[in-house]
Amino acid sequence: MTPRPGTMRLACMFSSVLLFGAAGLLLFISLQDPTELAPQQVPGIKFNIRPRQPHHDLPPGGSQDGDLKEPTERVTRDLSSGAPRGRSLPAPDQPQTPLQRGTRLRLRQRRRRLLIKKMPAAATIPANSSDAPFIRPGPGTRDGRWVSLHRSQQERKRVMQEACAKYRASSSRRAVTPRHVSRIFVEDRHRVLYCEVPKAGCSNWKRVLMVLAGLASSTADIQHNTVHYGSALKRLDTFDRQGILHRLSTYTKMLFVREPFERLVSAFRDKFEHPNSYYHPVFGKAILARYRANASREALRTGSGVRFPEFVQYLLDVHRPVGMDIHWDHVSRLCSPCLIDYDFVGKFESMEDDANFFLSLIRAPRNLTFPRFKDRHSQEARTTARIAHQYFAQLSALQRQRTYDFYYMDYLMFNYSKPFADLY
Repeated sequence: MTPRPGTMRLACMFSSVLLFGAAGLLLFISLQDPTELAPQQVPGIKFNIRPRQPHHDLPPGGSQDGDLKEPTERVTRDLSSGAPRGRSLPAPDQPQTPLQRGTRLRLRQRRRRLLIKKMPAAATIPANSSDAPFIRPGPGTRDGRWVSLHRSQQERKRVMQEACAKYRASSSRRAVTPRHVSRIFVEDRHRVLYCEVPKAGCSNWKRVLMVLAGLASSTADIQHNTVHYGSALKRLDTFDRQGILHRLSTYTKMLFVREPFERLVSAFRDKFEHPNSYYHPVFGKAILARYRANASREALRTGSGVRFPEFVQYLLDVHRPVGMDIHWDHVSRLCSPCLIDYDFVGKFESMEDDANFFLSLIRAPRNLTFPRFKDRHSQEARTTARIAHQYFAQLSALQRQRTYDFYYMDYLMFNYSKPFADLY
């Protein structure tokens, strides 16, 4: 019996619909983000990080040179601080497509960030480092010191996030703009973002970044002017919107902080107690003209000889004769820690341990350690708590209190104790 023509047409149409539906389903699956298809990783201690080489290339859309432009565009933020999702890796004997290679690079970076982000909360750990020499832990190291440094990081992040939630809750809803990332330096090979806090080891950190980037073979070979006045290191605000968002969401973000009173005294000693062709004429002259009665003509001409109480008067004056400077500005303004979710928070007081621990986490070369040398005025003692107390003893109790209030968020956010017993 011969099938009717109408029946055959109906069968053909039904087969075509099935074929088109199957093709559409395959296309939909192929376009899905792998992160949506893999289960979310469970928080836990991640000690088993595998050794890996530095990243010499970037995923599509993240080139170093192709996305540079002036930071005029407002950058919108949609970054999650939650646990990254796992990503599937291809079998070793399968050829990798560009999409798979990019996925693998992102997975490696996520694992490194999880090592810091997913440690359990711990009790407060003192900031001062041990007198014992630091030994860079190798891959898979599980000794007590490694665990202690992990827990210290988790505690610092917890304190910082609680302070932000209590006092800066609105910051988390703001958009990241180029101004917020203007102090962040980029090292693309190891996928690191470093927020510069002056007088907290920033010169030597820039040297380390230059060595990581392959711009120098040793930190000792890099001069002060090359560090601060060269253009070897790029700032994050010089990238376009896509470049900024890509790096903020995939790179390891870190900053180093310092006890605020010590940092302030260190800045004063560096900029006003030594010859300086910028700070004396720009800041010194304005400070002396406003706050020193009967200032000599020579002092007004050169701006030299500013005293610490006069400097503090300038700092606390809401109508300053000259603006703020990064060397004594708040860390909360320089690095926006309530807006940007930093993966690593180091302290100047435990610099050697923290710095070398961070270098281990990013798999820096084993022979690269944080330099110990003093960048400027090497014959002069570093500013310590004792030296800072000597300078603050020149102030009245009210001036000390107002200076503490000025830096209160930095004290609270980074868990520093009150430097004087009479402060409240």
